[in-house]
Amino acid sequence: MLYRDLATQEAIDRAYDPMRGRDPAVLLADWHDRSAASRQRHRVTRDLPYGPTLAECLDLYHAEGRGEGRAEERAEGGEEGKPVPCHLFFHGGYWRSLSHKEFGFVVDGLVASGITVAVVNYALCPAVAFGEVVRQARAALAWVYQHAGALGVDPRQISVSGHSAGGHLCAMLLATDWEGDYGLPDDLIKGTLCVSGLYDLGPFPWSWLQPKLQLTGRDVSDYSPVRQPCRAPAGVQLVAGGEESSEFARQMQAYAKHLRGQGIGVESAVLEGDDHFSLLEHYRPGGRFVEGITAFHPQGYRR
Repeated sequence: MLYRDLATQEAIDRAYDPMRGRDPAVLLADWHDRSAASRQRHRVTRDLPYGPTLAECLDLYHAEGRGEGRAEERAEGGEEGKPVPCHLFFHGGYWRSLSHKEFGFVVDGLVASGITVAVVNYALCPAVAFGEVVRQARAALAWVYQHAGALGVDPRQISVSGHSAGGHLCAMLLATDWEGDYGLPDDLIKGTLCVSGLYDLGPFPWSWLQPKLQLTGRDVSDYSPVRQPCRAPAGVQLVAGGEESSEFARQMQAYAKHLRGQGIGVESAVLEGDDHFSLLEHYRPGGRFVEGITAFHPQGYRR
């Protein structure tokens, strides 16, 4: 067997194919149009650099409601406003495709709830090594925390979520030694939502992705969240779709067990009727994910 009960590359490729029954061109066109509409609808500071390379940037969608305008004023050096919660979203694409520009549509419900949202971009494999993708995700979170005052957000109210490969990156944020490696509080993440994430990289060296990812054995060990301790004591929500391959739910449950074994509070759910991509619809205003993320921030705006 190459991985668990999967004996061939073809079997692994089928088990980890998120596009089952989907037309990728139609899907991407829809995301593109919806994200363009979100950028028109909301106050957004585009392509803020969080690192030295062009790929290390994020779009910051400013909270509406009681904090409307203030976060943007502070991001542009204006007068001081009330800090608001901040949420970082990490996109999917199997670490080798897509960008932050396709995922602006996930912010609508969150900014309407008074949360500023950073949609994070990162470099892609194989232009960079897999470990560099993880490093950039960590750098984005550290940058937001360190620049919270200028961004108009409360550093004590930061949460993260990610879809697919982005779910993996969020899990790696939980595995980061924030105090030892960055000099930041270990509890800087107040809540984590991983949507259809990948937590064991074991199958991918045997898959069609390997020429892009170029994973080594050490990469599989160092960057599989199920093989790393959880260092951030944040509440964790894990979700998979009932209509996607059962491997996504199996990986989710394995990661949930791994976290619970360390005393981490975890909620996990398989959402029946959702596939790998319809799960993103729960970011709509009033959606399940919006409710879950706002629950990470019970203090809301600080007065």
